[in-house]
Amino acid sequence: MKRNRVNIVTLGCSKNTVDSQKLMRQLQVGGYNVQADSPDPSDIVIINTCGFIHDAKEESIETIIRHAEAIKKQERGHLFVMGCMVERYQKELVEALPEVDAWFGVNKPGEIISRLGLAYHRELSGERVMTGLRHYAYLKISEGCDRTCAFCAIPDIRGRYVSTPIGELVAEAEFLASEGVKELILIAQDLTCYGIDLSGRQMLPLLVRRLTEVKGIEWIRLHYLYPSGFPLELLDMMQSDPKICRYIDLPIQHISDNVLRRMRREHNESDTRALLKEIRRRVPDAAIRTTVIAGHPGETEEDFASLLSFIGEFRFERLGAFRYSHEDETFASLNYSDEIPEKTKEKRVARIMELQQKISGELNESKRGRTVKVIVDRKEGLFHVARSQHDSPEVDQEILITLNGKIEPGTFIDVKITGSTEFDLYAEPA
Repeated sequence: MKRNRVNIVTLGCSKNTVDSQKLMRQLQVGGYNVQADSPDPSDIVIINTCGFIHDAKEESIETIIRHAEAIKKQERGHLFVMGCMVERYQKELVEALPEVDAWFGVNKPGEIISRLGLAYHRELSGERVMTGLRHYAYLKISEGCDRTCAFCAIPDIRGRYVSTPIGELVAEAEFLASEGVKELILIAQDLTCYGIDLSGRQMLPLLVRRLTEVKGIEWIRLHYLYPSGFPLELLDMMQSDPKICRYIDLPIQHISDNVLRRMRREHNESDTRALLKEIRRRVPDAAIRTTVIAGHPGETEEDFASLLSFIGEFRFERLGAFRYSHEDETFASLNYSDEIPEKTKEKRVARIMELQQKISGELNESKRGRTVKVIVDRKEGLFHVARSQHDSPEVDQEILITLNGKIEPGTFIDVKITGSTEFDLYAEPA
């Protein structure tokens, strides 16, 4: 196969982004001209799909069809499809989309590289081609998941939990720092379990400590810490080390014991309250981000009312709400009836987000007059767009800075908060 232009189109989560970037590095070393999400014609298009929820699967199918039609129209090119949706539905996809030249599931970069006539370089597994903004990067510390949440298909897609050894992650962080990365965002399906498969004990605090020693990295952010077994040692580290962002992504999913039990979560209301109380006590200024699911099978009006009341009581800094839907082959889809009407689910999500909008507006207004350290992401219109340690890119609010002149992305500055809305802050240089 002629080595020329390869366009990698990435759908889904940040873990897919990391997989695509690492694949691009392998292809680049092999002599291919690699591009990310390019509209220009390419000799090979590789689509990295998401198969987690219904909307993501629809987007993946639509993207495959669009690129297949473009290749047919230009009468040249090959189309490869990889990722989570292929892992779940390869047989059905092969039958429905014969125009695709090859299919690859998850964790199979060597197969793709081989199909393109190259040798897979294991020594490059910690390197990648940076796409998008270059001053922050996601560091995927493990693959798979051992939890058995009723609503989730990830263990079936990604397999059992496998931690990447600390030495490899530190080397990858050093590579990213050499590429200009200043903020590392640790991701996994579950950070809490990191290292247990390697040593029989939690190793996340040790990993974070080692990463703080990497020169050039100024912020370390932690995404998705499962509530059960939360490593409390991290809280003291956050409080004492300015490199570790005081930001905790802790998806509780619900507060009702009835719903948590049906979700097959490993925590209950008492555990959740105790943990959140401990976080507030040890790191008073931490921003806690969580997600909740409305309309899970078995959720009663009383269950929903308790969730809404708890959100109002605890006042999370960041919160996302999702409408439950059956996912193929999950415990919930095989054992429960999806009996709650869609309109009821939608109303519940709307009520949660209406409450959260009010909470967010009040919390933001309380920040007026404060001075905070931010990292500048980009220039947009009249503003420089930045984030504090309490804001993760792509999912959280932004700080809009009024400032004449130019600030390079990745620059840290101190700003004074001058105004707010429900989901953004306004500031000027301090």
